[in-house]
Amino acid sequence: MYAIVNIAGQQFKVAKDQHLFVHRLQGDEGASIEFDNVLLVDNGGAITVGTPAVNGAKVSAKIVSHLKGDKVIIFHKKRRKGYKKKNGHRQFFTKIQISDITL
Repeated sequence: MYAIVNIAGQQFKVAKDQHLFVHRLQGDEGASIEFDNVLLVDNGGAITVGTPAVNGAKVSAKIVSHLKGDKVIIFHKKRRKGYKKKNGHRQFFTKIQISDITL
């Protein structure tokens, strides 16, 4: 059984006991959260497609940890002008574990 769910503006294909990195979510580590914006559910070959979401379907998850991603380097340069600018960014992520998919 799997589902396609919208989490923090992105769509993810999730299954039970799967670990997932999503954009930073509100909540403490160890807290349970539910996502009700489920777009598709496959229950042993019986596919239910929502318009736009499946009514009554929920995905339950547990927040495992909050962390930062790898550093991305942004470098701007204009040739022959002496202009160079280097900047870095680390995105905040939340690691979640899918605990249940209900219809």
